[in-house]
Amino acid sequence: MNIVLTSLNSKYIHSNLAIRYLSEYVKDLIGIDVFEFTINQNQDFIASEIHKKKPDIIGFSTYIWNLEETLRVCEILKQVNPSIKILLGGPEVSYDPVSIMETYRFIDYIIYGEGEETFREFVDLSIKGRGATSIDGLVYREKNRIITNISRELIEDLNKIPSPYEKINNEFKNKIVYYESSRGCPFNCQFCLSSTIKGVRFFNIDRVKKDLYNLIKGKVKQVKFIDRTFNANKRYAMEIMQFIMDQDPRNMNFHFEVTAHLLDEELLEFLSNTKEGLFQFEIGVQSTNEKTLQAIGRTTNIPKLKEVVGRIKSYENIHQHLDLIAGLPYEDLESFKKSFNEVYELKPEKLQLGFLKLLKGSDLRLNSDIYGYKYIDSPPYEVLENNYMTYSDIIILKGIEDLIEKYYNGNYFKHTLGFIIKNYYKNPYEFYEDFLSYWNHKGYHKVLHSRNRLYTILKQFSEYKDYSHIELLNNLLNYDYLLNNKNGNLKLLPNDKHRGLSRRHIHDILKDETILERYLNRYKNTPTKTLINKIRIEKFDKNILDIINNGYKPVSEENNRYILFDYKDGQITRCLAYDITEIVRELI
Repeated sequence: MNIVLTSLNSKYIHSNLAIRYLSEYVKDLIGIDVFEFTINQNQDFIASEIHKKKPDIIGFSTYIWNLEETLRVCEILKQVNPSIKILLGGPEVSYDPVSIMETYRFIDYIIYGEGEETFREFVDLSIKGRGATSIDGLVYREKNRIITNISRELIEDLNKIPSPYEKINNEFKNKIVYYESSRGCPFNCQFCLSSTIKGVRFFNIDRVKKDLYNLIKGKVKQVKFIDRTFNANKRYAMEIMQFIMDQDPRNMNFHFEVTAHLLDEELLEFLSNTKEGLFQFEIGVQSTNEKTLQAIGRTTNIPKLKEVVGRIKSYENIHQHLDLIAGLPYEDLESFKKSFNEVYELKPEKLQLGFLKLLKGSDLRLNSDIYGYKYIDSPPYEVLENNYMTYSDIIILKGIEDLIEKYYNGNYFKHTLGFIIKNYYKNPYEFYEDFLSYWNHKGYHKVLHSRNRLYTILKQFSEYKDYSHIELLNNLLNYDYLLNNKNGNLKLLPNDKHRGLSRRHIHDILKDETILERYLNRYKNTPTKTLINKIRIEKFDKNILDIINNGYKPVSEENNRYILFDYKDGQITRCLAYDITEIVRELI
């Protein structure tokens, strides 16, 4: 018997954890081929690649982002080989399996709920040529009927599931690996599927450490923990993070979903010592409207959250991603603006503005009539409007989400945006709303833009608004550009072609002992001809660093400055900028 497991990932860089669990869980029974594709690949190509393996049974891992593409592949496979047995599993088919099997006659089996034990029994009985009538957690066809077996109890001891990361070669190198150290969530958010399963179960800490050691040695790009609340158990979380810190991995990042109000003083002090770029936190704020939070069962202490986020921000070593969700109960546009401004002012490295999805099985979907929800009943089940937000409101927020992704996330325009919002608008939302009006009027929402083009558009918008201190703004925009582009050139200032120093001048500057001792000590033994390719020195009309450090207070007088940009090649860190004006003036 030939069994194949597969999934259509959202991107090539991603990997699927579920099918690897299943494969490992039955490896003593049968060897299973695991293949991964992406939703961007042609479905005919995917089906042909699977067909070449001549499987008797093909299992697919399904999610909101891949269900439609998966079903098209399944239909092709069934048409060309009616004898093949097609099995689906995953969150996207667990809550209405009968409806799916009634609609799609080419699906033979669906595993609903936690899948490892159910899949093992299914494989065991399939090998023995026996039926599926006794398998808990399975839906199957019997002649013209669809049979739903009783649900399966959760696995009490997660450690009985073999690790898929015991032996890895180079298959995950430079990829994102999804990992879990626990299952379940201590909270009961009404929009989340985790609320349907009570309690939290943990894997053995030694197993987790062994897996992480293997992944570090495997040189993966990022380990993304899918634990719904990584810091639900503080001691457990700290031990995992300490282990990672002790390994001191290079060019590698670990992503955790954490709950801010559970980060106490001990844990905050602990985090202050982590290496820059090693950890990344995703913190779900969702809303700052207390009535909204109460309606969705969200346990959040907003004042404590703000304090914690600010504290971590001050360490400058951990990227924080803060999430907002538009379309929640009792949150109209004015309320959302308030939530947006409060979260934006916390200055997270990434602000994720999402839109409510009424997932199958979630309590909010079951109670959707209470709040007047209108949504398309197909993936991704995103809300169109409700009693509090119109579709027009949602459209506006979609545009602002796009601008946030283009201009805020990634910090490519950090200081320019900081100056504009500080000096010309009452709050951040007001700026983005104004910018969106200009953006749509110009038709920029209809086409793709390079990042260089985004700088030019922001410059043009500033000129269109006739902001005061326009030359200062252009200096800040140029500064932002140089912070993020070691080798790029962008003509933002009238005399750009005269701004840089000659290569000979830069060569002389980099030989200066003061420069090396004060700013570039780690390059002290690096040949100048090599160092010159790792830094940039540029001239500005204004004292940019003073303006930034003084909270973007504008100045009008000319004050030429020379800034050295150290890009710190090969490290997960930000570019560093130093004012070396006095030294440069002495040398040239």
